[in-house]
Amino acid sequence: MGKPTGFIEYLRELPLDRTATERIQDWNEFHLHMSEDKLRQQGARCMDCGIPFCHTGTLLSGMATGCPIHNLIPEWNDLVYRGLWKEALERLHKTNNFPDFTGRVCPAPCEGSCVLGINAPPVTIKNLEYAIIEKGFEEGWVVPDPPKFRTEKKVAVIGSGPAGLCAAAQLNRAGHWVSVFERADRAGGLLMYGIPNMKLDKEQVVIRRLRQMEAEGVKFLTNTAVGGNYPAEKLLKEFDAVVVCTGATKPRDLPIEGRSLKGIHFAMDFLTSNTRSLLERHKNGSFVSAEGKDVMVIGGGDTGTDCVGTSLRHHCRNLVQLEILPCPPQERASDNPWPEWPKVYRLDYGQEEAAAKFGADPRVYLTTAKQFVGDDHGAVNEVLTVQIQWERNEKGQFVPKEVPGTEQRRPVQLVLLAMGFLGPEQPLLDALGVERDSRTNVKAEFEKYHTNLKGVFAAGDCRRGQSLVVWAFNEGRGAARECDRYLMGHTSLP
Repeated sequence: MGKPTGFIEYLRELPLDRTATERIQDWNEFHLHMSEDKLRQQGARCMDCGIPFCHTGTLLSGMATGCPIHNLIPEWNDLVYRGLWKEALERLHKTNNFPDFTGRVCPAPCEGSCVLGINAPPVTIKNLEYAIIEKGFEEGWVVPDPPKFRTEKKVAVIGSGPAGLCAAAQLNRAGHWVSVFERADRAGGLLMYGIPNMKLDKEQVVIRRLRQMEAEGVKFLTNTAVGGNYPAEKLLKEFDAVVVCTGATKPRDLPIEGRSLKGIHFAMDFLTSNTRSLLERHKNGSFVSAEGKDVMVIGGGDTGTDCVGTSLRHHCRNLVQLEILPCPPQERASDNPWPEWPKVYRLDYGQEEAAAKFGADPRVYLTTAKQFVGDDHGAVNEVLTVQIQWERNEKGQFVPKEVPGTEQRRPVQLVLLAMGFLGPEQPLLDALGVERDSRTNVKAEFEKYHTNLKGVFAAGDCRRGQSLVVWAFNEGRGAARECDRYLMGHTSLP
């Protein structure tokens, strides 16, 4: 805990952000820093709650509550309050390989289950996590720490996203030689190309960690597609164990009339091409631009918000975001009690920016696209939308039904599909010969992670389906533990 009466004495405070109208002019991170005195006050708000629900992650009503990687939150809150920053960093790194990532992009289910949040604003856990790790880098406390000995076992990790990086870091820590295979031109997976720069800086944050891992002995093989230009049979033969962390990258499509028109793109294609162009200083110019266009983002969540923020930085002419679900309430509903994740209305950074530019939240709820309409050149120029209502079918399931007479034609020259993902891409899994479950995910039991193939493990979204970065951290660390146990007969990894 922090100060015993801190939660009474201090109000919840967050660092200021750069104004929305300012930050849409560049690609820099938009959060500003808080003073150390303010941060220590926020640490003091952590109360002696007896059972820290923030600390242990689980699923309630299908959503994360608490921290999936079991961060020792009350301990490092107390250490921040006492000004013991290096000790706080040590406690943070015990459970989290990359708090510089989660401190920026995690939705903080820990805060949703903070006991103080029952009747007051919760502790600012995410911001304190961010402050601890950035203090560590500023002070030079975060340095390469290669293992003291090597087992001479070789492990291949397929995929360099959140789960893959955690698995690689942990297996390297155990002394194994780790090679990370990444089909893209840069390592980092979702962290590199799926999350835009203003939320997670690539050169200052992601590449910083990749270089540290390389200095510790992890080898990254980019432009290397297992099952493609690197045969799966060769991988299985040359490595003592394999951890599959390919993510759930098969996007959900919207196969309505006009889908083949030009100007309709999956969200990840849009975000990836934009980040690659930024990293290459716009030398190739090959990115999907929203400049001067009426943009429609179909779908919500973090990916939809990132499409909104990116389109605004391209200087789009107008923007609308379709949400098929109803608008969440301002406060917790009776069927959404603490410590469940609070399903309440939020104005995320992208919607805040759109409201500042266009005057209102761009989201239109209970609405879906019915038809894409093209011009004489085969490009989308209108979208026919319709309002829907949710009704139960004969099986008792809620399904969307069109509301007659609510069709509306909207001018659109760029459509971004951000409706989530259906699971992992199958060709690599076919090449490896791993068994799949009914949802096409790799079949491997949670906490064991072993597939049907000897020495082959799976973790992250390719195993559990689309989920949070912090759940990928949980699984990557867990798969590393079980892989180490398989290789050595025992393990000291947590």
